Amino acid sequence: MTPTIQDPTPLAAANAPLSPHSPPASPRRTPFRSPPTRVDQLLAGAGRLLAGAIAGTGPAAVDGPGERANPADALPPDAGDAGLDAVEQRHAGGLMRVNHVGEVCAQALYQGHAATIADRRLAGLFLEAAAEERDHLAWTRQRLDELGERPSLLNPVWHGGAFALGALAGLGGPARALGFMAETERQVEAHLESHLERLPQRDLRSREIVRQMRDDEARHADHALAEGGVRPPRAVAGLMRAAAKVMTTVAYRI
Repeated sequence: MTPTIQDPTPLAAANAPLSPHSPPASPRRTPFRSPPTRVDQLLAGAGRLLAGAIAGTGPAAVDGPGERANPADALPPDAGDAGLDAVEQRHAGGLMRVNHVGEVCAQALYQGHAATIADRRLAGLFLEAAAEERDHLAWTRQRLDELGERPSLLNPVWHGGAFALGALAGLGGPARALGFMAETERQVEAHLESHLERLPQRDLRSREIVRQMRDDEARHADHALAEGGVRPPRAVAGLMRAAAKVMTTVAYRI
């Protein structure tokens, strides 16, 4: 039987030297991932809002825990909640629910800023701030669990409104967006300072968390101003305080 001889043409063609007129072989390219666009950011924000609404917990259900350790965990083992009576525990829970809502709003604000601001370097700055706010979100949620309290039932509403405000501020340009960030952080810093006065003195864990959050917010405000932020007019700052007052009053109870 005569053995079958396979056609050597494909192999020969593969090993044949290139003709001078042959086009150069295309180099192998490594995949390139472009930075997220405005549309990407807006869609991501809508996805976080939808997932939070379905879960009833706000963006924590999507973004997960923060990266830094809870500052309250550095306290001595005997710095627990055994000394808190029922009234103090309920009051501390209401205040920490307000703080948790504030962190829900802070994330949404910065994600909204990053979605619409034209300067992508500054968009990265806002996203870094949002990542640090996730630490605060995780700490306040952990403290709520320890106190036997729940997050605000209106978290998806707070998140959606804050994202819209952040996106609107981002459209105003870098100076206004950074100024809005600085004013927000200054107001939050003052709000947290007042919580240190209102929290039960025996609630050491909540106080340690709030103290670290206050320091972080002050640093965010300083950074925003150093980057060229222009503080908003007094009337705008007053409206921001009024809106925050409504949010904190409602979130304390609901």
